Amino acid sequence: MKNILVPIGSSSNASNTLQYAIDLADTMDANVYAISVFQELSKVGGLSKVNSILREESEKKLSKVLSSVNHKNVSVIAHPIKGGIVEGVERFNKHVHVDLMVLSPRSNSVRDEVYLGNTTGKLIKETNIAALVVPEHVTFTNPTQILMAFKNGNFDKKRQLEPLRKFQKNFGTDVHLLHVETPDSTDSMLQVSEDLERIKKSYKKTVNATTYQGVLEHFQSFNPDIICVVRRKRGFFKKLWEKNVVLKKEFFTSKPLLILRVKH
Repeated sequence: MKNILVPIGSSSNASNTLQYAIDLADTMDANVYAISVFQELSKVGGLSKVNSILREESEKKLSKVLSSVNHKNVSVIAHPIKGGIVEGVERFNKHVHVDLMVLSPRSNSVRDEVYLGNTTGKLIKETNIAALVVPEHVTFTNPTQILMAFKNGNFDKKRQLEPLRKFQKNFGTDVHLLHVETPDSTDSMLQVSEDLERIKKSYKKTVNATTYQGVLEHFQSFNPDIICVVRRKRGFFKKLWEKNVVLKKEFFTSKPLLILRVKH
C-alpha cells in the first residue's frame, strides 16, 4: 500500500481521521495525500478574484488540519482540488494511484441518526477505490482480527483483495470469513474464490436475511478490530446505497469499516 487519500471536509473529526491515516501509513511505509475540494465559479463577470479566495480558503482549511496532527515519519502532502468531490477524487486518482481512502463517516452538520453522510456515501458509491471508514474519535491500533462478511464469494481479480493482504503482511492480521447465505443467493455466490481461501484464518457459513443481519448475529463471537464488507454493483450495498445517506438503523458499526470495491 503506497498511497492513502484523505478527503478533508467540514467534519469536526477531520483531524482524527487524518491522524488515523498517518498512523496507518507509518506502519505501512505509505504516503498520505490530504485533499480539500472547492467549487470554482464561472469566470464570466469578473469572478476570478472570488475563485482565488475560494482556493485560499481551501488551502487554509488543509493547513489548519495538517498543523493539528503528528506527521511522524510520514510524507503528508496537501492538495486543494477544484470541482465536485467525486470528480476531484477520480481526477486525482488518475495522476496518483490511490490504494485506500480513509474517510470520516459524516460531517458535523448532519443528524445524529445518520451513519454515513452524503459526501462519504458518494465517494463509496461512485468511485472504484477501497475505503476505510473510521468512526469518530477512534484511534489507530494494529488490527489483529478482521471479520469479512459477504454473500458472494467470487473474486475474479487478485487486486480486489489487496487491502486485506496488506493488513496481513504488515500486521499479521487474522482474516475471518463470514459467508452469509440470503434468500436471493445463487449456487455461484456460495462458492469461494481460491484467492479468498488463501488469506482466511477461519470460515463460517450462516443463513440470514441480509449480510448486515449476519454481522449482527456473529459480531460478538469474532470481536474484530475491523469489519470488512464488499461493495458490488449488484448486491446488498447496491440496495443500501441507492441514496448517498445511510442511517444508523440501516447499517452501523462502532469499528472501522473496510469497504472493498468490486465492479461486477
